[in-house]
Amino acid sequence: MTDRDAAPVAPADSLAPDPASMRMQYRAEGLAESELAPTPVEQFRRWFKDAATEAHLFEPNAMIVSTADAEGRPSSRTVLLKQFDEQGFVFYTNYDSRKARDLAVNPYVSLLFPWHPMARQVIVQGVARRTGRDETAAYFRTRPHGSQLGAWASAQSSVVPSRAELDAAYAELEARYPEGEQVPVPPHWGGFRVAPQSVEFWQGRENRLHDRLRYVAEQDGTWRVERLSP
Repeated sequence: MTDRDAAPVAPADSLAPDPASMRMQYRAEGLAESELAPTPVEQFRRWFKDAATEAHLFEPNAMIVSTADAEGRPSSRTVLLKQFDEQGFVFYTNYDSRKARDLAVNPYVSLLFPWHPMARQVIVQGVARRTGRDETAAYFRTRPHGSQLGAWASAQSSVVPSRAELDAAYAELEARYPEGEQVPVPPHWGGFRVAPQSVEFWQGRENRLHDRLRYVAEQDGTWRVERLSP
């Protein structure tokens, strides 16, 4: 390559940091099998409490939801967990969104809780099913008024010509349903409950020798725990 063909060199102060040089030594204390709760949901409850009330993480219920379409093409996005119990992990969305369209043809889903400040993450893999309309309506009524209007104003994942058009749609709804007036539950909006088939608890350790303990569902309803290499 001649000098004439060489790509221009950016000024040093405009270069991004080198990600390969970024290193963090994780904690010494780890996660042992003897410390685990009997079920993954109970173990998640313990770690979620640590994240929310002890570490005070910003939105500890934020999770990365990964789906795949009928051709196996993956997509991921951040969604807020709204409920969890032994039946599964619940989030809400527009049923016309990309994630919901993916789940309609391929119900297998992965949820990732990235609690980086604690050097922890939880990965839930399972099958997603829609929640009932009564359950959806009960949750919808707890949302702030503006969020209820937003569920109508946004045709999630579709192309919108401009921000102005989105704002205009919201303003029209705001005039139709002012604060204090009940907003109907959109028929195209609702919940998904992810019934876990496996749940991995990842604890960062020194020298990249992390602890990875995974609960795997057995056919009789019990859970098998296995340790994964880091």
